[in-house]
Amino acid sequence: MADPRIKTLKIKTGVVKRLTKEKLMYIQETEQQLEKVEKLKKAGIDENTFKKQEEVLRESQMMIPDTQRRLKAAFEDLKSVIADCEELKEEEDYLNAQKFLAEAEKEIN
Repeated sequence: MADPRIKTLKIKTGVVKRLTKEKLMYIQETEQQLEKVEKLKKAGIDENTFKKQEEVLRESQMMIPDTQRRLKAAFEDLKSVIADCEELKEEEDYLNAQKFLAEAEKEIN
């Protein structure tokens, strides 16, 4: 029977992978929305539409710190699980976990 720690490792790795991707998507969305707001500002669009787009921009900006906080917690959690699974270092799932941990570390800092 497979070691139950491998399942935990896969789940924690998936969480870190998803949150890393989510953070990058929110950053990209914020940049796109900022460009859209700037274009609307220059075009002199009606104020209601402009305010709504600014609100969408603020919502996107608020999601980045929240996702960062969740990513940091998931990162620490995965780091802890990896430390507890040293004897599994030959397993593919362990190596994947280390790879995604390194990628997530770039996004945390």
